[in-house]
Amino acid sequence: MKIGYSRISTDDQNLHLQKDALAKAGCEKFFDDVISGSKSKRPGLDGLIEFARESDIIVVWRLDRLGRSMKDLINLVSTLEDKGIQIISLNESIDTSTGTGKLFFHIFGAIAEFERNLIVERTQAGLAAARARGRKGGRPKSLNKAKRELAVKLYHEKEKTVKEVCDVMGISKPTLYKYIEESAL
Repeated sequence: MKIGYSRISTDDQNLHLQKDALAKAGCEKFFDDVISGSKSKRPGLDGLIEFARESDIIVVWRLDRLGRSMKDLINLVSTLEDKGIQIISLNESIDTSTGTGKLFFHIFGAIAEFERNLIVERTQAGLAAARARGRKGGRPKSLNKAKRELAVKLYHEKEKTVKEVCDVMGISKPTLYKYIEESAL
């Protein structure tokens, strides 16, 4: 049986392109995830691995949908091969049931990992350059300094519950606790 697996990283994206290609490739069953490939727990992939049986073929749109590092991809493919399950990647035209397919799997996997590493390096360099120009990243504080101090004061006075302090200040509990921690420094 051909089983399709698709993954997107954020809710902003959609799975249509991948699912259409998998259906066209003859997949009869589908598993998908809306989660970063760097996460070790992916419910769709975990379900796929549990579902797949010997002689099944897992079809993906691209290798990077399966994992973010070459090590993870190799471990996954080894685990699947031990169970008698093969992988086909449509974009890279890789079929791990052949020796050539296995070779191409390793080559393309290494290239995909290299590309991801370049993206990370460029992002980090851009952030460092922005910091050097005085730009500070991250979400701005939801309250100015005086209001943060007031929130901490209300918390320490213990006349209101944490929920009441949060409601009055218009912030979440984690935000309040972050302000409390910052004030203790």
